[in-house]
Amino acid sequence: MTRSIRRQLIVALLTAIAVAVLAAAYGSYRLARAEVDAVFDYHLKQIVLSLRDHAPQSNAQLPAVDDQLDFVIQVFTRDGRRLYASHPHAGLPGHAQPGFSTVDTDDGRWRIYAVQLNDQVVQVAQPTRVRKEAAAAAALRTVIPFLALLPVLGALIWWTVGIGLAPLDRIAREVKSRSAGQLEPLPLVGVPVEAQPLIEALNDLLQRRGAALAAQRAFIADAAHEMRTPLTALQLQATLIERADSAADRVTAVSDLKRGLVRASHVVQQLLTLAREEPGGGTPQSFARIDLVSLAGMAVADHLVLAESRGIDLGLGKSVATAPVNGDAKALRTLISNLVENSIRYTPGPGRVDIAVNVEDGQPLFTVSDSGPGIPAEERERVFDRFYRRAESAEPGSGLGLAIVRVIADRHGASVELGASPLGGLQVYVRFPPV
Repeated sequence: MTRSIRRQLIVALLTAIAVAVLAAAYGSYRLARAEVDAVFDYHLKQIVLSLRDHAPQSNAQLPAVDDQLDFVIQVFTRDGRRLYASHPHAGLPGHAQPGFSTVDTDDGRWRIYAVQLNDQVVQVAQPTRVRKEAAAAAALRTVIPFLALLPVLGALIWWTVGIGLAPLDRIAREVKSRSAGQLEPLPLVGVPVEAQPLIEALNDLLQRRGAALAAQRAFIADAAHEMRTPLTALQLQATLIERADSAADRVTAVSDLKRGLVRASHVVQQLLTLAREEPGGGTPQSFARIDLVSLAGMAVADHLVLAESRGIDLGLGKSVATAPVNGDAKALRTLISNLVENSIRYTPGPGRVDIAVNVEDGQPLFTVSDSGPGIPAEERERVFDRFYRRAESAEPGSGLGLAIVRVIADRHGASVELGASPLGGLQVYVRFPPV
């Protein structure tokens, strides 16, 4: 069901007004009741005092009183004998206490005023329902104009809320009219204070969307440029196979073609991995508690053959027993694998690559140290750029390994730093947030 802010505001405001009117009506009733009680008590007292010198001695001395009269007059002797009752049928007490009192009878609640005049006791009574009806009528006369104004107030509130929501309608129309490529910030001029957080959030989203699109365009351009060279080489190698005059030349050309295919496949795989790990690059994986020491051990096992083939001593150095982190196990395994593989490939044999996992200040720390040539301090930040490869490097590669490491680290809230290794080469630090 579609929810309407306009409808909710109107219903809420009208309900609040109605409750306020009812509260005012109750307050008016209480005030009117107090005033009516005071007025009628004064009337009771005046009636009694008016009989001071003319108190009837029997019912025959006064004409019959209309049964609809609100007041009931009774006269008693000192010993409680009733001399006169304007309404003999009224179920009132035979002798009330002097002054004002309120009593409950079979006919309801009565307000009584009694006083002793000479040798007689005169009392005048009035049913309290008369007072309630008078007070209710007075309160209703006060509230009726407000109740009659409720429809007018509803229309006025509808119009006022519409004016208040007009900036949101304008913003919605402006966003709807934009094309997919128009990512300029929405203007804040003339926007109410209450709507500014929404506009700022939309502008932040547009900015991030623009950055993502720019990164995507750059990625596509870089990928196309990077793939052009191996694809051209593959075409050339295929041509050489066709032109090979001998079996030996054909075997050499086929071997070169296979190596080119492996390099191209590696580049494609790295591109897919990078695209998957970037924000919004795929289905987000839920993080779980993972042991970093276990992942480091698997990385050593996975790269032992490669290390031995290149004369590299690969091992897990002094580490803690366990170092839990929150993350995506597959992505973290890719991060560690890229770092270990880079160290092995760029370290001349015989050489050494050490992996270690420790905890510093509550933060899990993964390090890879090698005895290779290292990276000059001025280039250590640039090697995280996509497709960047050092000019001095003769090792084939895609230039995406460390870029993938940085993206995965950012997604896990981890930091990556490069420094000098105690082994003489490069040392990579990956510091994870505490669990």
